[in-house]
Amino acid sequence: MDTFTVTPHLTMLRVHGWQVYVWDDAGTVTLIDTGAPGSGAQIAAAVAGIDRIVLTHGHVDHAGSAAELRSLTGAAVCAGAGDAAAIRAGTALPPPVFEDWEIPIHQRVSADLPDAAPPVAVVQVLADGDVLDFGGGAEVIAVPGHTEGSIAIHLPRHGVLFTGDTVANVGRVTLGTFNQDRDRTVASFRRLAELDFETACFGHGDPIASAAGVRLRAAAAAL
Repeated sequence: MDTFTVTPHLTMLRVHGWQVYVWDDAGTVTLIDTGAPGSGAQIAAAVAGIDRIVLTHGHVDHAGSAAELRSLTGAAVCAGAGDAAAIRAGTALPPPVFEDWEIPIHQRVSADLPDAAPPVAVVQVLADGDVLDFGGGAEVIAVPGHTEGSIAIHLPRHGVLFTGDTVANVGRVTLGTFNQDRDRTVASFRRLAELDFETACFGHGDPIASAAGVRLRAAAAAL
């Protein structure tokens, strides 16, 4: 597992190649996503006192260790309304509508992953406009398209945005891949680009610590 400090409150963990973010409010700890199944013990050993788990969506590389971490830590699991039922049941989400060029990439990156994460109780179902009690007020933004229940988290007091898989930063800032509805994902990307933030954290690709808003707006304009 690799650990990267993004800001004094924010750390990224890369566990088996998958990204997990830790927000620490001086002892109150929120985990954004959980990586693939089998990552929970490493995360729990590295991050003390996890109080809350926020899942940006229900794909197995993001929700895969939520059940394990809830068992280990007792942390409450929160997820967007459109994905919550599948997360609770441990069932696969509807498949993406692939662009032709995405098919070999998806086959490669998903080869060792199960179709769905183990079931876990979702304590709080999140909707657009909800505010969570961390980071000075964490605003939930519904960003459907990648999945129906995809959400982003905006911390306006700290200028931080967690995009989930709506946006990626692999080589450059771009639309995330493997979307259920590309047009809706594009609309969600553009909505995120309009927000005020300095730091952006992505489901895939390195976080951007400064001037992230400028880069997202430029990428949104090119879509």
